[in-house]
Amino acid sequence: MDATRVTEQPTSFERPEAGADPADGRGALTHAPEPVGTPVLPVQARADGTPSGPGTATSCGQPMDGKGKEPPVNGPEHSQPATADAGAAHRPRPAEAIPPQPGADQERTPGGPERRTGRGLPPGRPMPMRRDGDRLRFVGAATRRIARGLDLDEIVMGLCRATVPTFSDAILVYLRDPLPVGDERPTGPVVLRLRRTDRIPEERDTDGVLLPGAFEPEPEPVALAELSSLTTELCEVRPGGALNEVLRGVRPVFADAPAARAALPELLGDGAEALVPSGQHAILAPLRGRRRVIGAALFLRRPERLAFETDDLLVAAQLATHSALGIDKAVLYGREAYIADELQRTMLPETLPRPTGVRLASRYLPAAETARVGGDWYDAIPLPGSRVALVVGDVMGHSMTSAAIMGQLRTTAQTLAGLDLPPQEVLHHLDEQAQRLGTDRMATCLYAVYDPVTHRITIANAGHPPPVLLHLGGRAEVLRVPPGAPIGVGGVDFEAVELDAPAGATLLLYTDGLVESRLRDVWTGIEQLRERLAATAQLTGPDHPPPLEALCDEVLDMLGPGDRDDDIALLAARFDGIAPSDVAYWTLEPEDSAPGQARRLARRALARWDMEDLTDSVELLVSEVVTNAVRYASRPVTLRLLRTHVLRCEVGDDVPQLPRLRQARATDEGGRGLYLVNKLARRWGATRLSTGKVVWFELHRG
Repeated sequence: MDATRVTEQPTSFERPEAGADPADGRGALTHAPEPVGTPVLPVQARADGTPSGPGTATSCGQPMDGKGKEPPVNGPEHSQPATADAGAAHRPRPAEAIPPQPGADQERTPGGPERRTGRGLPPGRPMPMRRDGDRLRFVGAATRRIARGLDLDEIVMGLCRATVPTFSDAILVYLRDPLPVGDERPTGPVVLRLRRTDRIPEERDTDGVLLPGAFEPEPEPVALAELSSLTTELCEVRPGGALNEVLRGVRPVFADAPAARAALPELLGDGAEALVPSGQHAILAPLRGRRRVIGAALFLRRPERLAFETDDLLVAAQLATHSALGIDKAVLYGREAYIADELQRTMLPETLPRPTGVRLASRYLPAAETARVGGDWYDAIPLPGSRVALVVGDVMGHSMTSAAIMGQLRTTAQTLAGLDLPPQEVLHHLDEQAQRLGTDRMATCLYAVYDPVTHRITIANAGHPPPVLLHLGGRAEVLRVPPGAPIGVGGVDFEAVELDAPAGATLLLYTDGLVESRLRDVWTGIEQLRERLAATAQLTGPDHPPPLEALCDEVLDMLGPGDRDDDIALLAARFDGIAPSDVAYWTLEPEDSAPGQARRLARRALARWDMEDLTDSVELLVSEVVTNAVRYASRPVTLRLLRTHVLRCEVGDDVPQLPRLRQARATDEGGRGLYLVNKLARRWGATRLSTGKVVWFELHRG
């Protein structure tokens, strides 16, 4: 059953209206007893000064004043029908009389005046709301349905489904385009966009039950069927125009009122207003939010259906008010969710790098849909020498403040990683930065540096859960890393350990939201994670590690319904490494002969790797970079060639000043070396180290 097509109806345990089909749930509002001692609407004094009692109305649903006459249409907005007996409210309530229904006299048989055929109004024709209690119950059910919506479309749909067909046969909802948010002051003209229309289709099901052929609704009039297609999608509210005056009036008006008749052509477009039924069969209701009018709703009834009554203006006003306030909240919530999403997106890496010798995958899950931002983060930072720094951290709390602190710590970690500091020194500086941010700014962090040439990884921990290493054969182990104190405590030392990182192994870094919840402690969760990784590795065999992306998804699948108490950040690294046969390394003395020696060594390495087609380019670029290094270096210069999917050349010296690309003048004797590197190399760069710097470039293979 399509839940969006079910119109919510108030229910009661009172006997049904005469002529109503009990199986017909489309708008036939049943009567329910009002709560004792609670008036259904504010009490209005009678003409003679005596307060009126609740629950008095004419048999046709029109309220009567003390003289038995109908009150004027433009009377008080919250008026209560008067009663003919002031003591009626203090006597036991008699059995309610069933109001006569249209067409009821045709249903009687000659056998007796009380005999009925059992057939009610044709389906598609809702029972009229004859008493204020009916309207109150309808408004309560409709507002509950509108309040269910969390976003703009759900609220507008709730308004349409709640009113059609119970209150109206069709509805058109217009909203400002764009919708203002909060205290924003819109600039430019006010434009209304037709956001949604709804009407009774020719064949409508009731609560998902298809009606038999004898109860098929009557065909809809052509006017209402064509109205939504003939109206303009956009309309501009002209200052001082008729539509502007109606919207400024805030209160709903009948469409046959002079002001509404003048405003309909502006709202619907030329010619479309002629399709609006005449008389009190249409209501134009402004949608006013907290600070301004944000749209309008047009309620329409068929000409053959009972016209709207004066009290229906109050119903339309309540529907419009609840819908407008809900739309205001939805727009504001949408803006806050957008800001939270953008903040979290900018705090986390948009894409992971693709360093040499390692493959990376990541996942991030917020604690809940309503808390989109948190303090968990992860990062992968390329380092000189084809190394990569792997970082995962968790700032305490789930708020914008936690996210802001996380962003500052992540930026600090990136800056410290660029200085090529040891992992324990990085955590020490992060601890100092957290103390500068405040006394209660605490976080956990794990910082690791992987070297694909030596197949080693160095890890330092600051109160974070230990990483898990999945070996190629399927064995998973929790690495023994000194836990350390959280960042922000101050006055503590951090210790780093160096471990083997064999080729084909997978390192999993995570935050405590993955392994800790109300249902289990952190060490139980870590053991379950280790077992899950081992079981997943058994599926692919001992010689083939599981796919990295699928492995991350498999890890997240271990979470149960009650295991989402915290944010989850996950970073997986597959160590491919670089084989020793793909590495060439030399040390050159800072002499004038060093560039020539570097060219000869590079030529021999390329010949050994069957890459002679790159010889000319490599000799030229190596000569330029080594020349710049030996010109200012006071210690030996290092030269390293790495063969992976690209050819990478690294030249290191002890001078910390980084070279800059500049345009040499025609009379300059130098300054063209980096220009050549920039033109011929696939990529190039320079990184400052604690012992100097490294200048590197990459070339495509073949």
